[in-house]
Amino acid sequence: MEQKNYTKHFIILSVLLAVLFFVNISLGSVSIPFKDILNSLFGGVVSKESWETIILNFRLPKAITAILVGSGLSVAGLLMQTLFRNPLAGPFVLGISSGSSLGVAVLILGSSVFGGFLLSSSISNWSLPIAASLGALLVLSAVIIAANKVRNTMSILIIGLMFGSLTSAIISVLAYFSEAEQIQQYLFWSFGSLGNLSWKELSIFFGFYIVGLLGTFFIIKPLNSYLLGENYAKSLGINIKKSRNIILVITSILTGVITAFSGPIAFIGLAIPHIARLLFTSSNHKILLPASAILGAIILLICDCIAQLPTSEFTLPINAITSLFGAPVVIWLLVKKKKIFI
Repeated sequence: MEQKNYTKHFIILSVLLAVLFFVNISLGSVSIPFKDILNSLFGGVVSKESWETIILNFRLPKAITAILVGSGLSVAGLLMQTLFRNPLAGPFVLGISSGSSLGVAVLILGSSVFGGFLLSSSISNWSLPIAASLGALLVLSAVIIAANKVRNTMSILIIGLMFGSLTSAIISVLAYFSEAEQIQQYLFWSFGSLGNLSWKELSIFFGFYIVGLLGTFFIIKPLNSYLLGENYAKSLGINIKKSRNIILVITSILTGVITAFSGPIAFIGLAIPHIARLLFTSSNHKILLPASAILGAIILLICDCIAQLPTSEFTLPINAITSLFGAPVVIWLLVKKKKIFI
């Protein structure tokens, strides 16, 4: 009976996700009839060639990006909350996002500090993701080394937070010596964006996303055992150090590639796992992982629809919408439920 109820939940959420996907594609500064949108997506005849270009090269990649980012951050957040048994843990606690921000800051703001060594004028579509990826890889390497040196999992959480504080301090120093135009450019990147990816960039993004997501299927048993503590996990024969490193690597892959291509996007990774637990009333990660992924994609699609301000040519920062829309929802759910499981 329990499984049947969950099946019903997943069917409803999947239908809602499909509806929001088409709604998201239909919104934008250019009004396009829904019939032409369907024709464009399914190989039919579109009234205007420009409409087909807008849909296939701009709106469709953005909607797919929203799904990947929302689901990826939600899964990463669930992994961190389970590993650290902390409801306030999110995908950014390891400092991976801060590492990506540092890489971008060095690229954009570094020319003022390092002179001609770095030139912000050389920034291209690929340079920002590459710089962010290198920064994330640097922090990931440091976290993995630290994780193998300490026995207490909570120590890794503290180390990740310290890496985040360290990179924030370096970024502040770079910003202090930078020009206003460079600071503004970095600030715009930090707002987060879903609409800057070409199909080629999206394909690379999707490749890393799939690797990270598939990896979660091999750690469902360790994740479930971590809920009752590391001693219980050891009693089940779980290799704590190995499973912990796998969880850290998967989280880093998802968080790193998302931050590299879309910037740091708040709220989703922290709040969606809680919403999944409240809606599904389950602690089994076989249920929670797909539930968090679908809910994350749905919420970010909704936030992106709001950010586009229908009938307006302006687009609000996605970071602002995720926090404004999401935080009150989570507060309401927590107050109504009184208690949340972790």
